Amino acid sequence: MSTRPKVLLTRRWTDAAQTQLAQRFELTINQDDRPMNAAALLQALRTHDAICTTVTDSVTAALLNETGLRSKLIANFGVGFNHIDVQAARSVGIAVSNTPDVVTDATADLALLLMLMTARRAGEGERELRDGRWTGWRPTHLLGQDLRGKLLGLVGFGRIAQATAHRALHGFGMRIAYFGRRRADAGIESALQAQHYASLDDLLQHSDVISLHLPGGVDTHHLLDARRLALLKPSALLINTARGTVIDEAALADVLARSAIGGAGLDVYEREPVVHPGLLALDNVVLLPHQGTSTLETRTAMGLRVGTNLDAFFAGLPLPDPVV
Repeated sequence: MSTRPKVLLTRRWTDAAQTQLAQRFELTINQDDRPMNAAALLQALRTHDAICTTVTDSVTAALLNETGLRSKLIANFGVGFNHIDVQAARSVGIAVSNTPDVVTDATADLALLLMLMTARRAGEGERELRDGRWTGWRPTHLLGQDLRGKLLGLVGFGRIAQATAHRALHGFGMRIAYFGRRRADAGIESALQAQHYASLDDLLQHSDVISLHLPGGVDTHHLLDARRLALLKPSALLINTARGTVIDEAALADVLARSAIGGAGLDVYEREPVVHPGLLALDNVVLLPHQGTSTLETRTAMGLRVGTNLDAFFAGLPLPDPVV
C-alpha cells in the first residue's frame, strides 16, 4: 500500500506538471476535465490528504463544515482564491495556498494584448474579414487610437499591475498612474514614472486606459458600477484581466451600447463561463475566454508551484505561498 500523500487535481494540468506530481504523490486526476460539483468536491475532501483546486471550484463554508474531512490542505492552482471560503477553511484547520509570482508575466502580456486589440479595433476587424464583409482598404476604415502618450490608470498596483506598467511605459510610451490600497514605495514609483491617485474616482476621470488588477471578493464586487463607469472619458478603454465580479457587466453593456466609452477588453466575467448577452452583441468590446495565464510555460510553472507547496506541507514546513 502506498504511503505517499493522496492528492487530487480537480482539473487536468499540463503533462509536465502532472508527471512531476505523480512522482511524489498518489495522484488522482479529474480526467473528464469538467468542473466538479459540490458532491464530488465533498467526496474528494473526505478521501484525499490535499485537493488542488482551480477557479472553477466553489469550495464553500457548507462543504468545509461537513464531517469526516480528510484533507488538510487546499492547494490552489492560481493566484485568486475568492472561490474558496478561506475563513471557513481556517476555522476547521485546513490550510490554503496559491501560486503567486509565476503568473505575472503572462497576465501582464495579456493585459497589453487586450489594450492593443481594443485600441486598434482588432477584434472588430477580424470578424469583418472572416464574415466576408471587408471591401478593401480605405483611409477612414476602422480608425482606432494610439497608445503612445496616453495615461494608463491601473486599479490595484501589485506584481501584475507593475509588470503591465513596465510594458506600457517602455514598450508603448504610455504615462502611468495608479490607485491602490497602499501607496507603492518611492523607488517603484520612480522606476515606473507612476503617479499615485488617492481617489479611484479621480483616476477614472483622468485616465485614457483603465486596467484592473485587484482580487475578487466582497470588497471589490461591482467596484466599477454604473456611477463609476459614467466617470470615464468618452474615448476611454477599460481592460479587465483580474476578476469579472469587479465590473457590473449589465452596466458596462449599457455604457458600451451607447458608445459612452471608447471600448473594453475583457478576459474575465461575472458568471463564467456565461457572458452577459449584451456584451456578446457588441463590436466595441474584445472578449477572451479567461486566457490570462494560458501559456504552456506558465501553466506548467503554476503546477510546479503547487507541488512546492505540497512538498513543504507534507514535510511539516511552512507553506511558501500561504493564503491561510
